[in-house]
Amino acid sequence: MNTIRRLLAVAATATLSTAACAQDSVVLKVHHFLPAGSYAQQQFIQPWCDKIAKDSAGKLKCQIYPSMQLGGTPGQLVDQVKDGVADVVWTLSGYTAGRFPLMEVFELPFMMQSPEATSKALWEYVNTYAMAEFKDVKPIALHVHGDGVFHMRDKPVRSMADLKGLKVRAPTRQTNKFLAALGATPVAMPVPQVSEALSKGVIDGAVVPYEVVPSVKIQEIVKYHSETDPAEPAFYTSTFMFVMNKDKYASLSPELKKVVDANSGLALSGQIGKVFLAADAEGKKLTAKNTTNVIPAAELANWKKAGQPLVDGWIADVSAKGANGKQLYDAARALIAKHQAAQ
Repeated sequence: MNTIRRLLAVAATATLSTAACAQDSVVLKVHHFLPAGSYAQQQFIQPWCDKIAKDSAGKLKCQIYPSMQLGGTPGQLVDQVKDGVADVVWTLSGYTAGRFPLMEVFELPFMMQSPEATSKALWEYVNTYAMAEFKDVKPIALHVHGDGVFHMRDKPVRSMADLKGLKVRAPTRQTNKFLAALGATPVAMPVPQVSEALSKGVIDGAVVPYEVVPSVKIQEIVKYHSETDPAEPAFYTSTFMFVMNKDKYASLSPELKKVVDANSGLALSGQIGKVFLAADAEGKKLTAKNTTNVIPAAELANWKKAGQPLVDGWIADVSAKGANGKQLYDAARALIAKHQAAQ
C-alpha cells in the first residue's frame, strides 16, 4: 500500500510539474492589418517576437496574424486587443478617430522631421500626459512613420493649386482636415483599401509614406510621387501603437513580465521609428520608373499658413474637454526638439 501511495505521489508531482511547464510556455496572438511580407512585419513585428522568444528561452512566443486574419477591420484592432480577441495588436490610432485626442497632437501639420526622435517624444508625451487614453491596454511601443508622400495617378502635386478638387486618401482625421484646407477632397480609408480605390479611380491619389509602397504595390498604379522639402518637417505623419491585452500581461509569470517590459518603452519606440525610416528608402526604390518631384520650402510656407487653423482647432477642442491644449501642444513640440537634439 505504501508503495502505491508513493507511486501516486510521484505521478501527481510529475503532473503538477508538467502543468507548471505548460503554463510557462505562452503563445501571444499578434494581429495587424498589413500583409506578412510588409516591412512592418518583417523589420519590426517579427524581430520583436524573435527577441522575446530568445530572452525568455523560448517560453514566450508569437503567432502572427497579418492582413486581419483574425477577422474584423483595421478600425476594430484596438477593441480586439482590449477584449482579448488578440493578445497584441499593431495599428494606427487614427483608425479609431477621436479615441486618442491628446495623442493626436503628433498628427497635426509639420510636427515631425525625424521618425526616431518623434517616436521617442510620442512615448514620453503619452506616458506623461495621456496615459488615461491607454487605460484599457498595455502599451509596448508608440511610434510614427517617415515623411508622408503624395502618390498621384495622373498629375504631380507641386502646389496647393494642384490639389484643388482632387480626391486624395488620408489615414487620420487631422490629415483629412489638412487636405481639405489645402483644397483637396479628402477620403478616409485604411491602407489595405488604397490599391483598389486607386485602380478604380475612386481616388486620384493617396498620402502614405514610401514604406507602404510594396505592401499595396502603389508604384504599379500611380505615375507621380510628390515629396516635401526634406529640410522641412513632414507635412503629416501618423501615430501607431503596439499594445497588449492587460489581462494577458497580468497572467504572465514575473519572469515573463520582465521580458515584455525589457522589450517595451522609449528605446523600442525610437528603434521602430528608425526602422520605418530605413523602410522608406527601400520602398522609394520601387518607384524609380515613375516621376518624382519635391515641393519646395517656399510653397510649404503657404501650406503652413493653411494648416495653422487645424493647430488652433485642436488646442481649442482638447481645452474644451478640460485639458490645457496650448500646454500640450508646446510640450509635444519641446519633446520632439529634445529627442531630435539628442540624436
